[in-house]
Amino acid sequence: MAGEGVDLAAEFEAYRRRWPGEGEVVGHFLALLADPGDPDDPFQRERLAGHFTASSWLVAADGARTLLTHHRKLGLWLQLGGHADGDRDLARAALREAEEESGLPGLSVAPGIFDLDRHWIPEHKGVPAHWHYDVRYVVRAGSDETFVVSDESHALAWRDIAALARDDAADASVRRMALKWLEKGV
Repeated sequence: MAGEGVDLAAEFEAYRRRWPGEGEVVGHFLALLADPGDPDDPFQRERLAGHFTASSWLVAADGARTLLTHHRKLGLWLQLGGHADGDRDLARAALREAEEESGLPGLSVAPGIFDLDRHWIPEHKGVPAHWHYDVRYVVRAGSDETFVVSDESHALAWRDIAALARDDAADASVRRMALKWLEKGV
């Protein structure tokens, strides 16, 4: 269904089994994937009724830290990621975004969806407000942790995952991913 040998619907169902309390959000993602009422491709950013994005929970080799970006447009500390831009293999898109936004060599993506987050993106520079259906994967860093800040970020920083899980000021979805990592890891 998702093309190129990736059965995204099956991946969503596997995610639902792993995180049974998130059935409602999985339903939103399955509905977008199967939407017959909109001819626009949900893997393209031009589909303003909502579209898929891909992100990475980029974890250091020690498993204790994650690389976050101080996002230029949103002004928040978030995981690395971006638009699928037509790529129906969202794990590949997440890895590509992590490489582009961090400059880190030797990254690898773990199989399976780590987190799903449907969030509202406000209007920005003439692009109307719309939904992002963000599919998130664990991406592991190699031994070289020297990152390069891209044009999409104000800054990048390695953050302690356990501290993020306790940080009430952190973005709610980042805290959720930190708690998931601490609970189950990958």
